[in-house]
Amino acid sequence: MARITKAEYVALAAFRYALRQFLHYSEQAAVAAGLSPQQHQALLALKGFPGRDDITIGELAERMQIRHHSAVELVDRLSAEGLVRRRSSSVDRRQVRIALTARGLGFLERLSEAHKDELRRIAPSLRKILDQLSTAET
Repeated sequence: MARITKAEYVALAAFRYALRQFLHYSEQAAVAAGLSPQQHQALLALKGFPGRDDITIGELAERMQIRHHSAVELVDRLSAEGLVRRRSSSVDRRQVRIALTARGLGFLERLSEAHKDELRRIAPSLRKILDQLSTAET
């Protein structure tokens, strides 16, 4: 088994630090927009789900890595704020599907633009860290 070099530890730590800085930025942007960070994550998970514009509570729970009952509570709060709507599945009436409302999409679009700008800003430093990890392997 190859040993991890000091340079690799430095690069891994720098990458973890950059991720945490981005997450902190994201959390603050959500709060400034009037959402909790978890609400923002849920809206993004919903809109960003591949192939569909609606998802089940179970799919939301999986995407957010939270328990099913926590996803239900989150959807309750989002629904009360008019950010998502629920409907029963046409295939399985026991299954609830969640979709963004126009209001929810508006919040998400504003936050996503800001996040894209922040990612563009930090991309060069992330590339440099990833390059350091790649060259440290050789």
